[in-house]
Amino acid sequence: MDATHDLSAKQAITEVIYRYCRALDRMDRDLALTIWHPDGTADYGPTMFQGTGVGFVDWVWPAHQSMLGHSHQIGNVLIEVDGDRAGSESYVTATLWGEFEPGTLTTIVSRGRYVDTWSRRDGVWAIDHRRFAEDLTVTTAVPGGAPPGPEASPARRDRHDPSYDVLAR
Repeated sequence: MDATHDLSAKQAITEVIYRYCRALDRMDRDLALTIWHPDGTADYGPTMFQGTGVGFVDWVWPAHQSMLGHSHQIGNVLIEVDGDRAGSESYVTATLWGEFEPGTLTTIVSRGRYVDTWSRRDGVWAIDHRRFAEDLTVTTAVPGGAPPGPEASPARRDRHDPSYDVLAR
């Protein structure tokens, strides 16, 4: 294939990786389901989740809904393209905030990598298989106080977030 094909594929794949983070942080389940091909799989390890991409979304959704907030960031995206197939490694930092034990606000920061295999089917790049490689997780109690209310920021964990005013997806 030519360089233009590879660059186009890398950009399309990168946007799917970013879309995954947006889907989780905005609690947009329909968007989250676009990340994997229908037969795609996810392996977050034997103590977290192993199964289909749809199964992962079903599993992670109630956990994220119960949190006060979360933010996922991606960096160091490396992609190798081979025609309509590709492999990627993306570093991820997931920051989760909630009352995981009654009366105690806690922040969990997990750092790891998404190691994904991809294919383009009917012109659409999506994940065939994702393996999460956890590198480091730190849990910290947040001293005192209640979480800020919705008046403190326009950020929302739904389709009322201001990003939906400017991004079609």
